[in-house]
Amino acid sequence: MIFPLRLEQLSFAAGGRAIIEPVSLSIDAGPSTIILGANGAGKSVLMRLMHGLLAPTGGAVAWSEPDPERRRRQQAMVFQRPVLLRRSALANVVYALKLARVARAERERLAREALESVGLLHLAQRPARVLSGGEQQRLALARAWALHPEVLFLDEPTASLDPSATREIERVIQAFDAAGTKIVMATHNLGQARRLGDEVIFVHQGRLVERAPVEQFFSQPRSPEAAAFIKGELPWT
Repeated sequence: MIFPLRLEQLSFAAGGRAIIEPVSLSIDAGPSTIILGANGAGKSVLMRLMHGLLAPTGGAVAWSEPDPERRRRQQAMVFQRPVLLRRSALANVVYALKLARVARAERERLAREALESVGLLHLAQRPARVLSGGEQQRLALARAWALHPEVLFLDEPTASLDPSATREIERVIQAFDAAGTKIVMATHNLGQARRLGDEVIFVHQGRLVERAPVEQFFSQPRSPEAAAFIKGELPWT
């Protein structure tokens, strides 16, 4: 078990500018956590700090699992624009399993199961880079699914997709949640936050402004910034 995740006066600066102001909080396993805010608010940076892709310039990220290697294997992250290998969809998932040191004899079976779980098994031999945007995002989720992570970080996973593809991605995210994977997702989409979240962490200009259960956040925001964002009165970009 790698949870709880604790941020201890965590901050990040670049180019002499504070991107994330000092923040302290604890995130537990279980309910889905949505990091919500306008584009440029610092959501993606905060998530990358949690996942370990960025090193903080102040404070610390602390997990319950002390072994960095085991902790890394229990996490997965899917980005807005997935990075795919110049291989088939199946080979992309198999390679992820290879990196995770899964036994060779098990890789193809697990990869096919993962592709089936996201509705892509019929495209297993299709080159990954000729898939549609929604299919590529589902492939990225299949790579994560094959690893059965304890926590899945999602960075604006549907921001560039049409409504139909968005529904498919949300269906897969809900399947992860139902299977017991902790979801931590960044989005600026209010409807998506309502559909997929159990709690909201609202970020504005690099500051953690508010944290609340999702229904409470939307019905009774405690900060003027959150209230303005819900009403569409804060800029989206």
